[in-house]
Amino acid sequence: MKKITLLLLRVSLGWLLVIWGADKLFNVEHGLAVANKFYFGFLATQSALQIAGVLQILIGLAVVVGWARRWAYPVQLLLNSASLLAVFKSVLDPWGWFFTGSNALFYPSLIIFAASLLLIAFREDDTWVLDRS
Repeated sequence: MKKITLLLLRVSLGWLLVIWGADKLFNVEHGLAVANKFYFGFLATQSALQIAGVLQILIGLAVVVGWARRWAYPVQLLLNSASLLAVFKSVLDPWGWFFTGSNALFYPSLIIFAASLLLIAFREDDTWVLDRS
């Protein structure tokens, strides 16, 4: 059961990065809007956003297949940490009782962050991977 659970967690977290990266690459207008609203305009140019999208897709695919996990997992954690920080008000106050602009739909950012930590913590137990580091 542990192998299946770690596989499902790894594939779902990695695929999330692929989806986010593809959004930056193919839906540039949306990516620009997200960058401007949540990330203070970081990478808010079409070329920078598309390069970031390609890199995010590659990292996501590495996570999905379990390749180069010693660097892919920390990079995934860094990306998910940035997302968590960008929506921290929604995590602290999902219903907007204290912070304006909060949205309960962003609360799962905390769960994604915790799952990213879990993958790192149980890396040695995840054996259905391309690498064994």
